[in-house]
Amino acid sequence: MNKVIDVRVKTTGVVLVGMADGRRGEFDVRPYMTSDFFRELENKAYFDQVRVFFHGIGWPNGQDLGPDTVVAELREIENSTV
Repeated sequence: MNKVIDVRVKTTGVVLVGMADGRRGEFDVRPYMTSDFFRELENKAYFDQVRVFFHGIGWPNGQDLGPDTVVAELREIENSTV
């Protein structure tokens, strides 16, 4: 299983992610933000609290996305500084 090792906010709804296998890229969280569970992420101050969480990404109130989801939808960017 691949692991997220770094995550940073690019804009509200999009994060820059570094994976353990060296891949780097953007992950668009916005499609998930339409569900009630993820709606809190629409708040910029809250979205900005994203962290690496159990090898994926997560937020303080329990919203999380696993590494398999992140890597499956990662838009790779070469020479990214993530």
